[in-house]
Amino acid sequence: MQIEVNLTLRRLKLFDRYSVKGIYPVAIGKPQTPTPTGFYHITRKIINPGGILGTRWMELSIPSDDGPYGIHGTTQPWSIGKAVSNGCIRMYNHHVEEVFDQVRIGTPVLIVKTQAADEMDWRPHPSQPYYLVRPGDTLWQISQRCGIPMETLLRLNHLSNPDRIYPGQKLIITHNKIY
Repeated sequence: MQIEVNLTLRRLKLFDRYSVKGIYPVAIGKPQTPTPTGFYHITRKIINPGGILGTRWMELSIPSDDGPYGIHGTTQPWSIGKAVSNGCIRMYNHHVEEVFDQVRIGTPVLIVKTQAADEMDWRPHPSQPYYLVRPGDTLWQISQRCGIPMETLLRLNHLSNPDRIYPGQKLIITHNKIY
């Protein structure tokens, strides 16, 4: 399992290998206390943490002197879809319970501000020789987006199995030399 939180779209996607298991609306940090972007993982899970945290808490590995960041439920469901938290990611309680039951400690969490490639008219820039694999990507999708035959991607990246790509992997998408 993997989680991707898109701050721009205020949405959390749950992935099982390469397929999307669920898409959920979220609340994010307000401008004074923004949700940090980056690649993290779940470090702790708590059922019924109390207070405004709703029914579930999944702590993230975000370093902070101000206390932990997490993905959690809420006693303020009207806040979902807004930038109102102190940096945490809020979900409806029934959604966070669904996600909580499917992830484990160590589950990767990618927090981004930009739109996902499948929601934009994405085309690689000619000077960009690499593609950074995102959760949910398949080699076939990357081949289609970049306009490169799958056989070429396999050869350029020395891949014997097209199913063996992973989020964060850099794939060569051009054989042009960069000087």
